Amino acid sequence: MKYENVLAERSNKIIYRDGDLAVKVFDESFPKSDILNEALNQARIEETGLNIPKIQEVTKIDGKWAIISDYIEGKTLAQLMEENPDKLDEYLNLFVDIQLEILSKKCPLLKRLKDKMQDKISQTDLDATTRYELHTRIASMKKHNKVCHGDFNPSNIIITPEGVPYILDWAHATQGNGAADAARTYLTFVLKGQKELGEKYLKLYCEKSDTARQYIDRWMPIVAASQSVKGKPEERELLLSWASVCEYE
Repeated sequence: MKYENVLAERSNKIIYRDGDLAVKVFDESFPKSDILNEALNQARIEETGLNIPKIQEVTKIDGKWAIISDYIEGKTLAQLMEENPDKLDEYLNLFVDIQLEILSKKCPLLKRLKDKMQDKISQTDLDATTRYELHTRIASMKKHNKVCHGDFNPSNIIITPEGVPYILDWAHATQGNGAADAARTYLTFVLKGQKELGEKYLKLYCEKSDTARQYIDRWMPIVAASQSVKGKPEERELLLSWASVCEYE
């Protein structure tokens, strides 16, 4: 395996390029079940027809688990937004259109979003009353079976030199309610200090999907609580405050 360069580095994984392949290598602390689940999610999403890098192999490299996929040449949508601020509206429209295309798909074997959220909320440090209210709210939400990306943000979209978008990172994919996925994307913008861009995104999402902002707001505390479990330590306080301050019906 010849590593030409590091494409991205995280606390527990490194993504390398090896010719026409992208090699995601996980460290020893990463649970094997999570790695295999990510590969299975990606393989299942391939079958929906969405434009994603195809998995070529799941293997071990120097004793570490690795997922090997097609390497996609191009720039992330996040890079393009930063480099071309005059085209921000154009890129944001494309971003929302891609998300709506994802949500138009079905993938019956994916884990259910509601089940995942219920599990995560049970793991939080929130008090019993708040956890109860959040569990109750999830149960009351409409049951959908749309493909939800789970971490849809501009860094996970690659635009090729020909202008073709590819969607990366399906580790958190589930099937469920698209409003929850929109809430997650909005919170990602806010946590990155891009609240204004987040508001612009959410307004556009609501217009294009014909979804009431109030409906997405009802998902915010649920998504924030869920994200606090494995989120970055510096984000936990803000996420838990989002989960705690909402008014319950």
